[in-house]
Amino acid sequence: MTSFVQGRHRYLLPYDAELGDWARGRRGRDWPGNAIEIAPADLADEDIDVVVLQRPHELDLVSEWLRRSPGSDLPAIYVEHDTPPEHAALTRHVLADRTDIQLVHVTHFNRLMWDNGRCPTTVIPHGVLDPGHLYTGELPRAATIINEPVRRWRITGTDLLDPLSDAAPIDVYGMGTEGLHRALRVDPQRVCGVGDFTQDRLHVELARRRVFVHVPRWTSLGMSVIEAMYLGMPIVALGTTEASASIPAEAGVVSTEPGILAEAIRQFLHEPMFAQLTGKAARHWAQANFGIDEFVARWDRLLTYIADGQGG
Repeated sequence: MTSFVQGRHRYLLPYDAELGDWARGRRGRDWPGNAIEIAPADLADEDIDVVVLQRPHELDLVSEWLRRSPGSDLPAIYVEHDTPPEHAALTRHVLADRTDIQLVHVTHFNRLMWDNGRCPTTVIPHGVLDPGHLYTGELPRAATIINEPVRRWRITGTDLLDPLSDAAPIDVYGMGTEGLHRALRVDPQRVCGVGDFTQDRLHVELARRRVFVHVPRWTSLGMSVIEAMYLGMPIVALGTTEASASIPAEAGVVSTEPGILAEAIRQFLHEPMFAQLTGKAARHWAQANFGIDEFVARWDRLLTYIADGQGG
């Protein structure tokens, strides 16, 4: 959402504290003024051009809150952020039988793996605001970001942190990371669950670590690895889902062999100048491929297309 609301449109964000996850609004984020919080009860009276959905239940919420059916009464776009949750190639998308709602995937891998059926689909890759070249790499440690690493475990590659920490201590940022070393049964000096930081503080702390490690087995390309490249960090990543297509050789090391990843971490740890040069290449790649201007332009074209009634 931070990237999405950078466009020129008026973005209405449902907000109701009692509804929790279904109406979070801005959540105190430093977003542009055209991202406007609105009570769900007031949405029906608003002149809305397009509704953007992200979860299946929101199809029903549109009918309840806006008193219009998404797709038929109101142009609609559904953003699918995730890989298929069940069988990697046979999971049918909730919109697979619909032709009146545009489905947008965030990676080409996701579009390939979901069974999208008859639903019109496209891909708009992530775009990220540039946090600046903050990398110092002063601390001979690795960093990674994993939300809820204990609950998600093998999906996020949490189990791989133990063997990889033989190469370097790993600081793990994100929600639910406190006490992670106990779940892994390792010394907290090897794998340290740091907790969930505000974005500005997180960027500064990441950039002090020598190398960024990205280990998910089965998730979409994480925004965190893109942000790490923007910061100027060298990347060591598990070569699954979209990672191999999104992290070039000059930006780090991508492999499905944990031993190769561990050796890459060691190399970056012991060769700071090499880490710095690799991080600069990673930053240039991120600027060229995940820029906010291109992201906003792609969304502008799609929103205009759908609002004009040409989609569905």
